Amino acid sequence: MPQILIIGGMGQIGRAIAGDLLAHTNADLILTGRRLPSSRDPLAANSRVRCLQLDVEDGDRLAFLISSVNLVIHCAGPFDYRDQRVLRTCIENQVSYLDVSDSPRFVQDALMLSDRAAAAGITAVVSTGVFPGISNSLVRWGIEALDRAESVHLSYVVAGSGGAGTTVMRTTFLEIRHPFQGWVHGQWRSIVPYSAPEWVTFPDPYAKAQVYWFSTSEAATLPRSFPQLHTVTTKFGSLPGLYNQLTGLMARLPPIVIQQPWIIEALAKVSYGMTQLSDPWTGTGVAIRAQVDGQHQGKPARATATLSHPQMLLTVGAGTGSLAQLLLQGWQQPGIWPVEQALPSALFQKLLQQRGIPLTLDVDLDIESL
Repeated sequence: MPQILIIGGMGQIGRAIAGDLLAHTNADLILTGRRLPSSRDPLAANSRVRCLQLDVEDGDRLAFLISSVNLVIHCAGPFDYRDQRVLRTCIENQVSYLDVSDSPRFVQDALMLSDRAAAAGITAVVSTGVFPGISNSLVRWGIEALDRAESVHLSYVVAGSGGAGTTVMRTTFLEIRHPFQGWVHGQWRSIVPYSAPEWVTFPDPYAKAQVYWFSTSEAATLPRSFPQLHTVTTKFGSLPGLYNQLTGLMARLPPIVIQQPWIIEALAKVSYGMTQLSDPWTGTGVAIRAQVDGQHQGKPARATATLSHPQMLLTVGAGTGSLAQLLLQGWQQPGIWPVEQALPSALFQKLLQQRGIPLTLDVDLDIESL
C-alpha cells in the first residue's frame, strides 16, 4: 500500500488534502503537526490515517519519515518562513514531492533545485492547491485555446475565511509588507500590493467583486512558463468588501510596523476571528477568473476560464490531491515544476471532473465589442 506523508497535515489545508486522498486513492496517510488531534477527531480515527508530532526543524526525524514513504506533501506554511529542507530531503531520499507554497521567493528557490531532482529521478510540483494550483492550469487551458496569447488577467475572490485557518491569514499579511515584482508590458515592475482596485465579473453566485494587485507565485512563474506573454496581472479580493478596505489600510502602514512578527500574528488572529463571525452569511467559497487575450484565426480573441465553488477547502484538496493521484499511478516528469508546466490541460480537466469541480472555458472572437 502506498504511503503519503502530509507535513502540516493536521491544519485545515492539510486535512482537506487528506480528505481528497482518502476518497480518490488507496494510500495510507501520515499526518504531522506540532500537536496531536483529539481521540474524537474523525480523521485521526480513520484506519488509513496515522497522526504524528513533528517539528520540520528536526532534520533527523524529518529524514526518517520521508525515507519511509512514497510521496511527501508539504503543507506547513507560511512558506515565507520556510527554507528548502523538506524538498532537499526528498531529493536525497528519491521521494516525490508536492507542496502548497504561495511565496514567490520560496517557489523560485525550489525551482533552482530542478536539475538535482531530475538527476535523482523524482517529480516535484510546487504551488499546488487552488490558487496557486488550479489557477495555473486555468491559465494554461485559456492560452491553449488561442493561436497566440499576449496577456493574462488572473483574478480571485474568496468569501470570508474560505474555511482556512490563521496560517492563510498570516500569509496575506506577510505578502502585503513590501512591493513585489509583476510582469507588465514586457518588463518586471515594482507593484504596490493591494493597489489599483477594479471590478471583475466572476461566475455565480459572486457576480461583480472588487480585486486588487496581490503577490502570488503565479505572478512569478507564468511569465517564465509562457514567454510570449507581455503582461500577467494577478489580483485578489475578499467578501465582504469591508475586508478589502481593512487589508488595504494594513498595506499602507509604515514598513517598520507591518514587518513586526508579533503584529503579523495579531492581525492574523483578529482577521480570523472576524471571519468566524461573517462566514455563516458569506459562506466560504472561491471563484477564479483567468482571462487570456491574444489572437485566434487571425483575429483578436479572448479566452476566459473560470471556476466557482462553495467550499474553497474542497478545491484546495482537489488541486493537490489530483496531482498526488497521478504520482501514485506512475505518472512521472523528473524535475521541479510549477503546475502550469507539469499538468496537461486534458488531464487537468479529467481529474477535476472526477471530483465534481465545475470548470468553464469561453472563447470570444469579437473582443472589440466587449
